[in-house]
Amino acid sequence: MKMPKYTQGFVDRHGNPRFYFRRPGFARVTLPGLPWTPEFMAAYQAAMSGQAHIIAAPRAKQGSFAALAASYFASSAFLTMKPSTKGVYRNAIDRLCRSKDKDGNEIGSKSAGTLRREHVVKLMAGRAEKPESANLLRKVLRAMMTHAVETGLRADDPTRDVKAIRVKSDGFHSWTDAEIAKFEAHHGVGSRPRLALALLLYTGQRRSDVVTMGKQHVDGNGTIHVRQIKTGAALAIPVHADLKAIIDATPSEHLTFLTTQFGRPFTAAGFGNWFRDQCNDAGLPHCSAHGLRKAAARRLAEAGCTEHEIASITGHVSLREIVRYTKAADQARLAVAAMDKMRTPSVKPDARFDKNRKKQ
Repeated sequence: MKMPKYTQGFVDRHGNPRFYFRRPGFARVTLPGLPWTPEFMAAYQAAMSGQAHIIAAPRAKQGSFAALAASYFASSAFLTMKPSTKGVYRNAIDRLCRSKDKDGNEIGSKSAGTLRREHVVKLMAGRAEKPESANLLRKVLRAMMTHAVETGLRADDPTRDVKAIRVKSDGFHSWTDAEIAKFEAHHGVGSRPRLALALLLYTGQRRSDVVTMGKQHVDGNGTIHVRQIKTGAALAIPVHADLKAIIDATPSEHLTFLTTQFGRPFTAAGFGNWFRDQCNDAGLPHCSAHGLRKAAARRLAEAGCTEHEIASITGHVSLREIVRYTKAADQARLAVAAMDKMRTPSVKPDARFDKNRKKQ
């Protein structure tokens, strides 16, 4: 049975079918009943319109966080964001509105006009163990408060003087060659996980771009053409021989190389979750799809590529991250060269000792 666009489904462990609406830039929504039934389609239409994130939005109390959220989602500031960014903001704001204060009341029902700086600090402190989440909360609150000022709900922005939490982290773990080999040993050529790894590793693209790739993007010269969703950059990447072999060995009758078990294209988030499961199955719970993008940049650096050559593959706008890889690769090569020189000194040790004995 063909399902409506942007819907995914599976059968749970109890044998019950479950269906979800998953569209980039929109909230993930559970859909009731079976596809094409009246209740299913009512929820589907609400999700497609972007209103499923808060069904009570039309009845939300004026001036509340829920009402402000609905107003912000309809603003040009939000609508002009890239789909991936909209998805992140929407989900973060939805979680904020559904969260509860110390009295058990949902934040969404509280007045947005009474938010003060100390409230923002306390909300962030509640996520101190996850500083990235705390900083995202600060970012979306700032966007909402800016909108509140612009619409006359508030005269000030209580987030203005709240500083972000400094995070000392290298970000996503970059796969080592040993980890890549372990994944390949577990997922053989011809499987979807192996194809996913090859696409990520040999193109150096984000998961949001990998899920859109298909045979129609590969020209007669063996070049795959990608337009990055995040940056809008158009890239032409030669298809590596190993990637071509894996593509040829993986049967596919769809427009995209990678599809769900129902034959539908993945969403970026859905693919990320699925690929994480494949990493877990291979005994690599600390590895992720984005870590392969970093591994691709590392391999290119170790092969002697310059920053601009690496960026021509990965599409990085800023070279700052790439410089770290090239510096590390250059350091490793220089260290090997230095040790080689120590192993083959230009003056034999015995000759130096003989000179010292003559002086004595």
